[in-house]
Amino acid sequence: MESIEQDPEEIRDDQTYRLKLYVAGQTPKCVRAFANLREICETHLSGKYDIEIIDLTINPQLGRADQILAIPTLVRHLPSPLVKIIGDLSNTERVLVGLSIQAN
Repeated sequence: MESIEQDPEEIRDDQTYRLKLYVAGQTPKCVRAFANLREICETHLSGKYDIEIIDLTINPQLGRADQILAIPTLVRHLPSPLVKIIGDLSNTERVLVGLSIQAN
């Protein structure tokens, strides 16, 4: 069976990234995660992303579907496959590689 790798540039050109950021209120780490995510998306995915913020202090049951065990957690639903990144997203290179925006 042959493996086909997608070029990160190819993915970015024709797909919108669907991202969910799970947070717990307005803690400094959660606020930083959102700010970092917004900056990364504006810089690298301008106009090609959708971010949904899910506050687990308000709706804790919403974390079950994505099996959220730590916060903040970023979940990429599209493009496939599903990817999770835990933390405040301050390591931009790690986030870019994790989201397949930039190759290792």
